[in-house]
Amino acid sequence: MTYDLAVTIDKASGFCFGVVYAIEMAEDILDNEDYLYCLGDIVHNDEEVKRLTDKGLRIIEHEQLKDLHHEKVLIRAHGEAPSTYELALNNNLTLIDASCPVVLKLQNRIKNSHDDDEQILIFGKHGHAEVIGLQGQTNGKAIVFQDLQELDNIELPSKFTLYSQTTKSTDKFYHIKDELLNRGYDVKANDTICRQVSSRYEDLEKFVVKFDKIIFVSGKKSSNGKVLYDVCKKYNNDAYFISNVEELDLSWFNPKDKVGICGATSTPMWLMEEVKAKLESF
Repeated sequence: MTYDLAVTIDKASGFCFGVVYAIEMAEDILDNEDYLYCLGDIVHNDEEVKRLTDKGLRIIEHEQLKDLHHEKVLIRAHGEAPSTYELALNNNLTLIDASCPVVLKLQNRIKNSHDDDEQILIFGKHGHAEVIGLQGQTNGKAIVFQDLQELDNIELPSKFTLYSQTTKSTDKFYHIKDELLNRGYDVKANDTICRQVSSRYEDLEKFVVKFDKIIFVSGKKSSNGKVLYDVCKKYNNDAYFISNVEELDLSWFNPKDKVGICGATSTPMWLMEEVKAKLESF
């Protein structure tokens, strides 16, 4: 029995410009050199990381960076804290800086706020690479929180400045801002969410309602992927999250289903094409 699925990939899905920039920089170097170190996963997608490590990309963590000398190291789109640049200087490392311009601008704003002695709150994911870089601009003094409940156990000053990780939900950010104002705090709020990411929410809402089934392709580590999948699920209950082709399940589909494929800002187009080919083979 053939399922004869009609499969469409969302044109707006795939890498954001920050990720494209970092990957192109890595590929340009690997075209001419045998290897290149990269501090942390270049993108939160295991399939794309494997493709690049096969080309010679060597993923290292901060612990290993301390022992590295006289080498080239790529800084990925998420950005880094000032301490990383100091270490690179001391160890004579050449940094290939592919920090996303949106992230760099945010780091700069947070540093200026910190230099002006403002108490800073960052709405972001604990331990996320971008958030670590942002907190580093404040010598670790910024308060990072993932949801409002976390702030219930913290004694906040009456006045503070609120920032957001660039890939967070705009709706959630404004909800948090309004709630904190309602609680009587003097909040200086800075919407620092990347518009290339936030516009995906609206695009996805329109895309997913056109299909019987939605296959959302993303790495498990992608916080942006989790947010975007929630958008899919909200507007089309028959949405399934997968990280690779092997996770597709034939029982999800009926013959002649119209299937839409979409993904996170860290999902490569080649992976979505692979999923499409597999679905069309059913």
